[in-house]
Amino acid sequence: MSVEAKLKRPSRTRRTSGDRLCEALMTLAQHHAQVITHSEKAWASITFAGTRHSLALVFAGADAVEAGEHFVAELPDHEFAIPGQLVADATIVEVEHRIAPDPRFVVQCELLLLEDA
Repeated sequence: MSVEAKLKRPSRTRRTSGDRLCEALMTLAQHHAQVITHSEKAWASITFAGTRHSLALVFAGADAVEAGEHFVAELPDHEFAIPGQLVADATIVEVEHRIAPDPRFVVQCELLLLEDA
């Protein structure tokens, strides 16, 4: 392949563990949620390394609110399949539920991902 062809090839963005986590959360949320905030912070102990993720998800509309209630019930015990990562902890930190004027459900959650070497 020529140098020019290599330079013109579009670059592929590498998906991070945070990207994969968001995809897994969207699947658990039955694709009814939207991530409104996501922060990631490095985490380590003597024997493990990983990242702590804090996310806020909004579920807007009656069907989405129902999916949000399911999400809250399932998250703590959900078995994630994220390549190279183990979800060591998944907790619901806060839930805000509004009925009027339109149904809206906001979930704040935190997850600890450990590198699976």
